[in-house]
Amino acid sequence: MIVVREAIRKMEGYVPGEQPQEEGYIKLNTNENPYPPSPRVVARLMEFLSRSSLALYPQPLSDRVRKKLEQVYGIPREWVMVGNGSDELLNLVFRVFAGRGDTVAYPFPTYTLYRTLAFLQEATPWEIPFPDDFSLPVDFVSARANLKVLCNPNSPTGTCVPLEAVEQLLSASACPVLLDEAYVDFASQSALSLLGRFANLLVARTLSKSFSLAGLRVGFLFAHPDILREVLKAKDSYNVSTLSQVGAEAALEEIGYAMENVEKIKRTRSWFAQAMEEMGFFVYPSQANFVLVRKRGENLAFLYEELKKRKVLVRYFREWPDALRITIGTDEQMEILLRNLREIVKG
Repeated sequence: MIVVREAIRKMEGYVPGEQPQEEGYIKLNTNENPYPPSPRVVARLMEFLSRSSLALYPQPLSDRVRKKLEQVYGIPREWVMVGNGSDELLNLVFRVFAGRGDTVAYPFPTYTLYRTLAFLQEATPWEIPFPDDFSLPVDFVSARANLKVLCNPNSPTGTCVPLEAVEQLLSASACPVLLDEAYVDFASQSALSLLGRFANLLVARTLSKSFSLAGLRVGFLFAHPDILREVLKAKDSYNVSTLSQVGAEAALEEIGYAMENVEKIKRTRSWFAQAMEEMGFFVYPSQANFVLVRKRGENLAFLYEELKKRKVLVRYFREWPDALRITIGTDEQMEILLRNLREIVKG
């Protein structure tokens, strides 16, 4: 008889957003960037494939990417680790700082992968409810835990905790504090500026959202070298592929291109949120590349299903049945969504 760890048998795995098997869908459910990555990324990848061999292992520590990150963000490369998407880095931090019987605290609702990662470690997830305004929960600041995690901007709400509150959290916490900044380029602030002041701070970021490179799977973890030294012990030897490293370096060389697309998305986010409010939805103030819309007390599963029939995908969560999370696409995509929503509601 095959024996599975009891912790695995009892838990539910994380369920990512739906990936359609057919073409023709408008995909507004997984927070991908609707614009293509920098042409420099594609050109650099093609150049590499034409002159180099994929038979060789990649750089174990992604040295060229770390050098480029130092140039772009002004943080010494010894403070930076590169991962196979930020999800791998989140996983590694949980593995290093949370063990059996330990407590991982985070405000909730948020990215449900945190719960999965805690269960994998046989740790206890302590889900502390956000207040109605999604400010930082007082109980979270004072909580005694082995690891604290804050998604900022938060998913699925898009709301953002101000930097002053993050400083308060770091000052009050004796444990490591992981800031998940996957969506931070769409916001007005980042915790990277706090790294030199707080030795317990770890900041995870990704190229998936603002750089349009979700398919390459590249993320970064910024932290004090003493912390990274321990996290590196849990890393696979060659965790980031050669092609991913080549593409990441090229993308960082042309960060201005990505930021232009970020500004487009922010403009679209603004008028789309207003349009949804005019339709009677409550829209949380978002600093991400998506919005969470609600009709309190109403199960919006029918809207999700009807939109899907029309080949428009949005994200529906069973845990929050009166809400939909909608990725910000191009202006044209959002207009199509609005037109279909109006037809469905009218019908």
